[in-house]
Amino acid sequence: MAEIRLAAEPRNEFGKGAARRARRAGLVPAVVYGHGHTPVHLNLPAHELMLALKTPNVLLSLSIEGKDEFVLPKAVQRHPIKRDLKHVDLLLVKRGEKVTVEIQINTEGELAPGGNLLEHILNTLPLEAEATHLPESVTVDITGLEAGASILAKDITLPKGATLSVEPDTIVLQVVSAQVEAPAEESEGTEAAATEA
Repeated sequence: MAEIRLAAEPRNEFGKGAARRARRAGLVPAVVYGHGHTPVHLNLPAHELMLALKTPNVLLSLSIEGKDEFVLPKAVQRHPIKRDLKHVDLLLVKRGEKVTVEIQINTEGELAPGGNLLEHILNTLPLEAEATHLPESVTVDITGLEAGASILAKDITLPKGATLSVEPDTIVLQVVSAQVEAPAEESEGTEAAATEA
């Protein structure tokens, strides 16, 4: 995956007032933690960070205290209505280090005829992978699956170097029968009975 470099500024002011001033200046307050280091408080450019966060499990490269470091977004706070960034927590990672992330599950193909439905038991798949080579998604082929069929975590082909962080027999996707609608006459009779009561 690509590394995205952002210009980071040390943050020496704290509290709501300082955070508001930073956001007015086009910056987002952030904190970097991990590897037993004292948390480092930074301001990051809001627009560039917002664009970077559109990539799942994006790896950011920041200059922290004069040293280039890799970080992963762990918690992102957004305004409930405007959806602009308010604060981010970043996890310090090293090249070669394994981290646990959740990746998107995509599907391809068509279910067997019959109007059945595909139910996502998990929307994302927890994986452990090398911090600087995190996958964005996995794709599952659902071609020809019939009602009652399930895809387990162990059935999914994982990206190279990744391992599951859930039990192998965890159900990820399943095919369920389409609901059969009650005949029109029967539903009308039920309504009539309800009216009489």
